Amino acid sequence: GRAALRQKLAHLGYEVGGNRLNDIFVKFKDLADRKKEIFDDDLIAIMRANANESPGDTLQVKYLKVVCGSESPKTAEMIISINGQDCEVKAEGDGPVDAAFNAVKSAFPHGARLQLYQVQAVTHGTDAQATVNIKIEEGGNIAAGQSSDTDTVLASAKAYVSALNNLVRRRARSSEQGLSKALAV
Repeated sequence: GRAALRQKLAHLGYEVGGNRLNDIFVKFKDLADRKKEIFDDDLIAIMRANANESPGDTLQVKYLKVVCGSESPKTAEMIISINGQDCEVKAEGDGPVDAAFNAVKSAFPHGARLQLYQVQAVTHGTDAQATVNIKIEEGGNIAAGQSSDTDTVLASAKAYVSALNNLVRRRARSSEQGLSKALAV
């Protein structure tokens, strides 16, 4: 249960309690339902992904379905929450990840360019989690995002959204700093 998870996380160097433990426990149970065995690295990936999520995020992936194969067009259907409003989109791409990224971009237009897309298996086996690292750039602003999931395409979409959320926060800070400088003049 929760107490065992809290103890294991403490052994790994993470002190959590209250609502944060509840959120992590939900993700742990979801992963346990999909994997045969949970490794320490899986728990560390959950903790890192949880650190990248913020309640005030502009964007959040709610649902993702991709269709791919050798004969079919690669498509992504997505429900993405933008400032609390759900938006349903569908897009095509060269592959399932490209289709998912295009769906995000059609729901939330932006000028960011992908600088880095990196996938790494957290553990071994066909049910291993994948950790996806993304770096994007827009107008000299660089933002990174990361996510982990046993579904690599979903982890990719969430990492892309995480990077966009970081870019939105960076834009807001730049605007605030520009306004402060203008008022100081």
